[in-house]
Amino acid sequence: MRPAAPLKSSPAKTEQIILFRVSGQLFAVSSASVQEVRSADSMSGASTEISAPGIRKVSHVARRGDRSLFIVNGAMHFGLHAAEGALLFVLRKTRTALLIDGIEKMTTMTRLQALPLSFCHEERQWYRGLTALDQTVVPVVKPEGFLSPEELALLDAALLKTDEAAAAALEETNSAQ
Repeated sequence: MRPAAPLKSSPAKTEQIILFRVSGQLFAVSSASVQEVRSADSMSGASTEISAPGIRKVSHVARRGDRSLFIVNGAMHFGLHAAEGALLFVLRKTRTALLIDGIEKMTTMTRLQALPLSFCHEERQWYRGLTALDQTVVPVVKPEGFLSPEELALLDAALLKTDEAAAAALEETNSAQ
């Protein structure tokens, strides 16, 4: 009879995350989901104002080639007190740039806990789960959770109206010359 082979413990799956602050609150996002980090000032010239009924958290859109990035104010999204925001996370595989206060640090997450049932409203769409770092529980955001498909449709319609108004104003200016 052979002795049982010792069980090999698989190493814990780790994930690189970025800890960031919005209105003083700490959040985490997978570093793989952040395409780039930009200064909010660097986007101010490249963005235009947009107004969509019922979506106050988005007031600007940035054009990148044939793509539009909707700039979501993190403080308004999470229902926190208003903050200016200094940095933008351009999120991969979304049409979202998230306005945040700043980056705390990059670190490794070894465990993602499921959301407790007390998270029972729209926040279930915002978060992938919770992680514990240095005795602090940190919510880990879903990059695709900042704008729902319905909100994107409303923003696209508002963007189309803005574009049509700009084209009409340009045509009027050209015909007046």
